[in-house]
Amino acid sequence: MELLNNLENVHTTEMGADRIRRNIEVDVDDIVAYCIDKIKQENAVIERKGKNYYVTVDGIIITVNASSYTIITAHKDKK
Repeated sequence: MELLNNLENVHTTEMGADRIRRNIEVDVDDIVAYCIDKIKQENAVIERKGKNYYVTVDGIIITVNASSYTIITAHKDKK
C-alpha cells in the first residue's frame, strides 16, 4: 500500500494538529506520530477514495491526502 510505504512523508499543519486533537479527544504533543502509530496497526483498514486515504482504526477515521501525505483531519467513527 502506497501510504504505508511513505509514512516518513506524513505530516500535518498546525491547524490540522489542533483539529485532530479536538476531534478525537487526545492530548498528545506529537499528533503526527500518534496518527502514524495508528496507521501502522495491523487492524487498520486503509482505503483510497479519490484524492484521499481513509484509515479506520480503533474507532477513529484518519483522512490523509494521497499526493502530499498531509493528515487533513481525523474524527471518531460514528458506527
